[in-house]
Order: sequence, then C-alpha cells, then structure tokens
Amino acid sequence: MNPEQGWLGRALLAPGTTLRDVTETVEQALGSVSGLGVVAAVLGVLAAVRSLAEWRRRRLSARARQITVLTPPEVDAKGALAFWAHLIGQLRPAWARVLWGQPHLGFEYTVTPEEGAAIRLWVPGAIPPGLIERAIASAWPGAHTDTLTPARPPLPAAAEGVRRIVAGGELRLGRREGLPLSTDHSGDLVRDLITAADDLGPGQAACVQILARPVTGRRVARATRAAASTGASAGVVVGLLREALNLLTLGTTTARPTRAGRVSEGRGSDRQSVMEYSAAARAAAAKARGAHWETVVRYATSIPVSDNPDDANPIAQARAVARGRADALATVFGACTDHNYYRRRRRLRLGWLIRQRRLGRGDVLSVPELATIAHLPTDTGLPGLQRAGARALSPAPEIPVGGEHTKPLGMADTGTRRPVAVKISDARHHLHILGPTGVGKSTLLARTILDDADAERGVIVIDPKGDLVTDVLSRLPSRMADRVVLFDADSSAPPPCVNPLDIDRIGRAGMDLAVDNLVTVFHRIFHQWWGPRTDDIMRASLLTLCAQPGTATLADLPRLLTEPAFRARVTRTTKDPVLRGFWDSYETLSDTSRAQLTGPLLNKLRAFLLRPFVRSAIAGGPSTVEFADILDNGGICLARLPKGSLGEETSRLVGSLLVARTWQAVTARARVPAADRPDAALVLDEAQNFLNLSTPIEDMLAEARGLRLSLLLAHQNLGQLSRELRDGISANARNKIVFAVSPDDARDLARHTHPWLSEHDLSHLDAFHAAARLLVDGRNARPFTLTTRPLDPPIPGRAREIAAAARARLTASTPHAPNPCHARERL
Repeated sequence: MNPEQGWLGRALLAPGTTLRDVTETVEQALGSVSGLGVVAAVLGVLAAVRSLAEWRRRRLSARARQITVLTPPEVDAKGALAFWAHLIGQLRPAWARVLWGQPHLGFEYTVTPEEGAAIRLWVPGAIPPGLIERAIASAWPGAHTDTLTPARPPLPAAAEGVRRIVAGGELRLGRREGLPLSTDHSGDLVRDLITAADDLGPGQAACVQILARPVTGRRVARATRAAASTGASAGVVVGLLREALNLLTLGTTTARPTRAGRVSEGRGSDRQSVMEYSAAARAAAAKARGAHWETVVRYATSIPVSDNPDDANPIAQARAVARGRADALATVFGACTDHNYYRRRRRLRLGWLIRQRRLGRGDVLSVPELATIAHLPTDTGLPGLQRAGARALSPAPEIPVGGEHTKPLGMADTGTRRPVAVKISDARHHLHILGPTGVGKSTLLARTILDDADAERGVIVIDPKGDLVTDVLSRLPSRMADRVVLFDADSSAPPPCVNPLDIDRIGRAGMDLAVDNLVTVFHRIFHQWWGPRTDDIMRASLLTLCAQPGTATLADLPRLLTEPAFRARVTRTTKDPVLRGFWDSYETLSDTSRAQLTGPLLNKLRAFLLRPFVRSAIAGGPSTVEFADILDNGGICLARLPKGSLGEETSRLVGSLLVARTWQAVTARARVPAADRPDAALVLDEAQNFLNLSTPIEDMLAEARGLRLSLLLAHQNLGQLSRELRDGISANARNKIVFAVSPDDARDLARHTHPWLSEHDLSHLDAFHAAARLLVDGRNARPFTLTTRPLDPPIPGRAREIAAAARARLTASTPHAPNPCHARERL
C-alpha cells in the first residue's frame, strides 16, 4: 500500500485493516482503565464545567441595570467607534476570566406603540456604576442617560388572560468569522431597524438585541488564520471532498493552498479563485487590526393574543403577523453583506434567551463592524425615537457645592449629581432667572428664599401670582414667625402700612427721591394716559404735601386738587417760590380747566385707593414697617399681590411702590461702612412689572451690588422687557439661570452660553432642568446644566399659623396715632 495515498485512501482500499488499527490504538490508550470509569470521569468533568459556567453567569448578571440612552440633537457618526473602542478596556486578565468570567453588555433596540423607539444598554452588576454612562457622554456629547435598577426584560411579559406569541431568531455569520462584514453602509442601519418596526399595534413589541463582550487577540488570530488559509471555502467537508478527488484523479489536480492567497501553479489553477482568495485574505488581515468583540444578534417580535376561545384562529393570525415583523427586522441586516454576511437561525426558547440575555459562543466582530450595527441613529427626523432635550454639562470644579456663605440652586444632572450653589459674594452681582410657567422657576425661588431665611439674611419678596408666598409660608419653621411681615391682598385682616410719603421715616433728604420714584412709577404704569401736565401736577402736589408738618399720604392728593378749602390751608404755608407760582397759576384756572388737567391723574388714584387693602397698605397713615430693619436684621417680608384679586395695574403699582421703598432703605446704607452692611435679597417674580424706579436699571443694579443687596429677577420671556430693562439686566445681572425658553429667546441668550450650549439646548430643556452661567469670585465660569430640587412637603396649618403670628405682632407694635386726615383739618 502506497503511504502517500493519505489516510482516506488507505481507509477506502483496506477498510478492515484500518478499523483494526484504530481499535488497537484505542485499547492501548485506555490500558487498564475501566471504560465505565472513563465515562464517569468525563461526565463529572462536564458537570463541573457546566456548574462553574452557570455560577459565573449568575454572578456576572447579578444586580444588572438598564441604561436608557436619549439621543442628542446631533449625533456624530464616529461616536459608536469611540464608544466600543473605549469599552474594550473592560477585558479582564486571563486568570480573572478563568476564575470569574468576562462580563458582556447588551445593546438593545426596542419599539412599542406606548413608549416609541428606545435604545437601551443592559449592564451587569460586575461593571462599576457610572462607567457606561460616562462612556456614552464622551462618545455622544449631549446624550442623556436614565439608569434603572434592576433591569427590565426587553419584551413585555404575558398578562392575565393574554398570552404572547414570540417570533424571531438569531443572526450568525454565514462564513468564517475572520471575514469582515460591510462597514460602509450608505444609509443608517438603526433608522432602517426602527422604521421596520414602525406602526405596531397596541400591545405589540419588537426588539433587536446585540450581546457583546471583548475577546483576546488569540481568538482573533485563530479566526484570521482560518479565514485566510483556505479562503471562503475552507471546511471539514471540503477537505474530505478534496481527498476523494485526489484519490480518483491520482493526484493530478492542484495542490491545497497552504497560506492566504497562495495557490500552487498546477494545471487546474483558476485565476478568478486566486483573486477571490487574495481579496479574502486581505480583508481578513484588515479585520484583524484593532480591538474585537464576541457578539450574538437576536431579534424578536411579540404579539398579544387573547385566551378567549371564541376568537377565530387568533394564534395563527398572531404568528403570521409576528413572523412578518421579525423577518422585516432580519432583512435589514442584509445591508451588512460583504466578504461575510448574516444568516438567520431559529432558536428554541427564543423569548427566554432574550429575557435572560445569555451569550454563549458568539461571532468575532471588529470595532467598526460592531459600531455599524450598534450605534445611535444619525437621522434627526426619526419619528417616535426618545431624544434628549438638551445636552447635559457638568459644572466646573470651582462651582461651590453649598455651605454657610452660599445660596443653593439645585443638583448637577451629570456624573455623581453633586449639589451646586452660588457664593453670597457672587450673588451680589444679581441672578437673572428666565423661563415660562411650569418649568421650575418658583421652586428655585422658594428654595433660595427659605435658605436666606434660615441663614438670617434679610429678604423681601414681591409675588404677583400668590403661589410663591404660599409655598414659602407653608414651609417656614415656626421659630421664624416673629421675623415675618406679610402683605396679603386676599386677607381680611389689616395689612402693614408702608407709606411712601412718610418723611419722618426716610428723612427730609430722601423726600426728593421718594417723590421722583412715586411720579416715575405712576408714569410708567399709566404711560398711555400720562402727559407732561399730569406729571407736573403730581410732582408739585406731592412736594407740597411732604413739606407740611405731620404725615402725608396719597389719600391727601385728591383732596388737595379738588377741595379749595383744604388746598388753601395746605398751600398758604408753602415757601418754595416755584411751588407758590404753580399754585397761583392753578388757582387762576376755571373749574372746567382744572377738571381736564387733573382728570387723568385722579381717575387712576381713585381706582387705586378705592381698594381697602391698597388704602391700608399704602395710604393708611404713618408706616408701621421699616424696610431698613427687615434688610439689616434678617427680616422676612412677603408681599402676596395676586393679579386676580387686585387687578394687573393695581398689583403692579403696589409692588412698584414696595420696591421703591426698599430702594430708599438700601440707598440709606451708603452712610454705613461697607464691612458693616449685611447681605440681603430682593426677590421679584415677574420682575418687569416692578422695576419702575426713577433710577436707571443699570445704575440700580450696579449700586445695589456695592450696598450688598442681591436682586433675583425672574420672568417668562425677553419680550416682556423694554429695551432699557433688557440691556441693563443683560449687562449687570451676571448670574444667568435659563429654563426652557422659546427659540427666539434662545437665539439671544445663547450668546451667554456659546459654545458650550447652543440655541437648541436652551429651547429644549426639560421641566425643572436649567442651564446656568454663574460667577465664581467675580469671574465667569463655563456654563453647566442643573435640575432644581423639589420642595419639602408643605406642613399642614403652617401658613395660617405664621400669618396669624405676623398679624398679632403687627397689632401689638402699631401705635394708636391720630388720623392724618383729621390732623390736616386742624391746619
């Protein structure tokens, strides 16, 4: 027998001799060992290996979490390459893989009519928390993540009375795993997957699950050698056929190739085959470069079926629908065909495999190949996809987390979600808070007010809606009740009085400023009906009343203009020649002319003073509250002025007069050394309604900083501000907190956050989610995003308790002064 004929030739020519040789070899190997013992030993080893594998699987899958990825507005096509290349560092050393195993990840696309299209990552508990979230943020800037523990199954479970039909399969490489898939697909594979699962019926669900774990270079090298040695046609069956062919043709055909791309020069050499083998070898060598993952792709659709026996063929119908949907998902992966392709395989217990997320032995893919099938979609118009509203930016390290000399703002929405705050010294540069209703402005304002109250910093709050003051009152500690001054337009109890013409309180030096502020407030609120003669009449009348002994009020102004006897008694002692000339000319007018000149002023004043709350709070006699004491001694002044109770103009007028009185108290601090001026705050919700002082807004904000008054200016949109207010606040309120705004406002505000946050980010912030640009030691820090912290639950009865204590303290401290109008009568 010719020994060169090979083992197959010898077996065919002398099968009996060959079988006897094999039997003798086996008997010699077994020796004296019993056959049953060998079988038992083999089964024991297999059982131990299986038990170890099951233990490692349970250990790796314990405490698994699920990360939902919200796609950013713009997706970098190379982000998936960076993501999977970054995570290859999770490959454990050889000894750790032997003892504990190698954890794998699950990249899942799920589509349901209820939740739309979602992209989620299943992460075993063996991977440290936060690692995958940070990798996602690094690979796809602007993406948001929502982590859920424990992880949920990708497909919905069956409910009572409803069973679910699951159809699908597993995708495995059709050729040797060393040959690559296509990575230059012109479209977006994920878009095609989500579109294929679109238009699902109620209760239906579709899922594509990609399980992946990093592999070593040894596995890659074996796959590359196997792919390159015989090209695409290598295999055991092909080898057997080649042996038989050599036997029949007496060895005249071409020799077997021994290296990639090398074929003998025999007569049967095929040029086309040589080119194919060479191309396959080059592609395999290219795939071998870089990092690699072991992967398995599973796809499934789930259709609910009622257990009602009256339904005609519900299961057959559901199976047909599920199979059609599943085939549509699998067909999408045909776009990956190149030297290799995906072949569909049916799997028993498919629903259980997908739910358990088991990864046995998978196919080796390079990072570009894996990134082709597992990435975020780049299509911006994909319907139903869960997208991130705005990118999340972590605060700079110098942003304080809180402490004694800070104001808390909220929590960072990235990483460890640390607290963020602004220093008191930086808050003196004022806070501009912008956003529509319902986004979290009031929550942020209430937290800062409660913090100022707890730190015993003076705070004055003007609230034109009423909810902010109610929220604060219901959460203040009882020990602070003796520091509260409450103006409540809905209360039947008499309010405190803040008389803007009380010269005894503000001093003669402040009289001109008080009159200027009063006239300017009326002018700006009633500018449509206000002219130079009305301005002249009001200014002269107020200066005349303030020059008289006693305490003047705004209630005296109509009497001065309409009652000759009262006017004669007041003006006869006027010494100012300019005022004397005004009243002399006023007396020469006829009654009709006087009525025409004073009509615009008097109808506004009467509408203002006819409201009992306003008359008591603004024109009730001498002031019973001093704002300087509130600001300097840690007082809490809460002005609840709802427009629904007072009317819009009256609410604006009362709030503006309270702001004017606050400003007079603040300017008096100029006589106090800077080191002795305590920090205080003025909080204005709907601030554009109350900034009506004679002092320009830019000058007011600049002076307030030096006098240690921090203003919190909150409103809904930039269109509410006049050009003067907009420019002054933009330049001088240097701490910016922006909630979701309109695209027009985002275009203007993006100048403060560019290039970190774009117009799109500012207009797509979620509720209770804000972008902040703060000062740190007087310098601008880079912008970041935050979420406001919810308020503590209200304490039942606390608001009524504190309001009652404030009224009782006011009654006990109010002197029984004579009626100022009666005092005027005795002049």
